[in-house]
Amino acid sequence: MLACGLAAALALGLAPAAESPARRRDAGDPEAERLLRASADAARRVRFEGLQSVTAWTGTAATTRRVRVEHAPGDGTYFTPEPAASGGAAVQAGSRSRSGTYEPDTLPVWSGGVGFTAETLRLLVRNYTLVRRPDGAVCGRTARVVEARRADGSAAGRFWLDAETGLMMRRELLDTGGRRVSATGFTEMRVHDAAAPGPAAAPAARVRAAVPWPDRLDGRDLAALRERGWPVPGALPGRLALYDARRPATGEPGEAVHLSYSDGLTGVSVFVQRGGLDESRMSGWRRTGSRGRTVYRRDALEHWAVWSRDGYVFTVLTDAPGGTADAVAAALPGREGALRARLARGFRRLLSWVDPTG
Repeated sequence: MLACGLAAALALGLAPAAESPARRRDAGDPEAERLLRASADAARRVRFEGLQSVTAWTGTAATTRRVRVEHAPGDGTYFTPEPAASGGAAVQAGSRSRSGTYEPDTLPVWSGGVGFTAETLRLLVRNYTLVRRPDGAVCGRTARVVEARRADGSAAGRFWLDAETGLMMRRELLDTGGRRVSATGFTEMRVHDAAAPGPAAAPAARVRAAVPWPDRLDGRDLAALRERGWPVPGALPGRLALYDARRPATGEPGEAVHLSYSDGLTGVSVFVQRGGLDESRMSGWRRTGSRGRTVYRRDALEHWAVWSRDGYVFTVLTDAPGGTADAVAAALPGREGALRARLARGFRRLLSWVDPTG
């Protein structure tokens, strides 16, 4: 689950912003938007199970993980990693043995694997033009194809939506050169009757619940943190808007925050924590430099960047192209003066989205 400038800018980041008439003229195909909205609903409403393949490309190297996915409406979704040696065994209906991750249907932040939340879909419509493409097929099922295009007309992402149920069957992200940087899609899929028995609850020791930190922060909470010097921008490069901010319920308030950012297509999680980075624990990470800082990076299915500065440790996690993690690492300030200047620029940029003449 992916992440995380003044009080007014935070309000723009955490609540729907007014959209200018100029933006609405570029909204794209209403049918494409309708299909994606239906997909967001189907991800909660439909009972299904299948085998999902997740692949990310770094240059010419590809990393793939296979995950078994089971969803029970009103409960949630179970993600169980497939053993590498399994070769993608056939889906076993009603499987009861699992170890992995459980995401409740009430999860408010974006998973991205099986659909959208209302907020991330709003950001997608705001930042990209959505158009219909010719129908395709996934797992032998007819799929409606929707493409998200950048302002220059290039394709940034594509979605294959099951014609019968509306479920998202496949999702691809593309870089500005048209090359795939990540793809998530089902290689096997079964849709069940809604009244059919769902996945049985697994022992807590075998399933890790992907539940966000419980204390959700509003604009006033974040403004208070900022007054105390915390670097919590309302926007990041690439029109990434802050749409969810949280901290743990236990421990001393304000000692760590999780900031979730998205442009609707990709997500970025930023964890900010007081303290210093123990570099002796970063074995296996790639050590690089950025703006006079030491940044540790790891690229696989997701891109990670970790560094410390001025009493804070920053951890960035994203499924976006690798350059996004670098841009976020460069944008997150280390000194209060740089923070205020960058937030002011972000505030003006956010205002320009609301009023392009400003």
